[in-house]
Amino acid sequence: MDEELDRARSAGLDAVAGAATLDELRAVETDVLGKRGALARTKAGLGALPAEERRDAGRAVNEAVAVVQAALDERRATLAAEARRLQLAEERLDLTEALGHPRRGHAHLVTQATERLEDTFIGLGFQIAEGPEVETDWHNFEALNMPPSHPARSEWDTLFVDHGAPGSTVLRTHTSPVQIRVMLTSPPPIYAIMPGRVFRRDTPDATHMPVFHQLEGLVVDRGITFTDLAGTIEAFTKAFFGSEFSSRLRPSYFPFTEPSAEFDIRRPDGSWLELGGCGMVHPNVLRAGGLDPEEWSGFAFGFGIDRMAKERHGVGDLRDMFANDIRFIEQF
Repeated sequence: MDEELDRARSAGLDAVAGAATLDELRAVETDVLGKRGALARTKAGLGALPAEERRDAGRAVNEAVAVVQAALDERRATLAAEARRLQLAEERLDLTEALGHPRRGHAHLVTQATERLEDTFIGLGFQIAEGPEVETDWHNFEALNMPPSHPARSEWDTLFVDHGAPGSTVLRTHTSPVQIRVMLTSPPPIYAIMPGRVFRRDTPDATHMPVFHQLEGLVVDRGITFTDLAGTIEAFTKAFFGSEFSSRLRPSYFPFTEPSAEFDIRRPDGSWLELGGCGMVHPNVLRAGGLDPEEWSGFAFGFGIDRMAKERHGVGDLRDMFANDIRFIEQF
């Protein structure tokens, strides 16, 4: 019995040591410890032994099984680690350049401008708000005091979405609908900017794109006047462009503000550049946002982020900023 057990244990340990893969080891485990294995046959022979020898023989068989099982577990861990190492080596990707000098990318020119604008306005005490790019006609037009007859609501200017009733869903033409969403969800006082992507049915050229980026600003509080608007525009101009720049407001018209103005910045060389539009929030817009114009007043402003980046870096053609030409992008 002892000799048979020793042979079975030795044979099992040799087989475990000789297994080169996890599949081979599983086969060895079945052969050695399975119901038809050598150790199992030894265990089955215990019944033929005298009672006084059976206990010691059973203990010896269990110890042999434990030794083989421990060897199996150790070999399994070794083979699993080796299999994992080989897998990682096969799937490894070398993402470094041929010269061994990895290069870091950088944010796109428009993203850089957006982040810099956000930082500037946060420094002026504003918060950042966002809204959906697919908007309802009500949020995009009606709530902003644009009647059905307004030309911006025609199919020649707006990209409509085939959802709901015809003409009820659009790709937002400006970030102004976020104003309405902010007023409906956040009680005054409100000091927020709304940067984001907008869509218009424009033919691409040096100064126009059908997809571009805007930044909208909204302030709603008690006692807000046009003087506060002018002061904010001036503070922003100097904070973003530098102390050598200044701003001015020119009378204009927008359906969602009254009175309205265009604002320009003056460059250090004395020339003026139109930047965007602004004005006091129209009472109808305040009402659409659930606010009483007798209690609250405010101002709004907006401008194109792409234009800001274009002017800041002297880009001649707006289309270059979206062509993904690496020769252009890597300059910034």
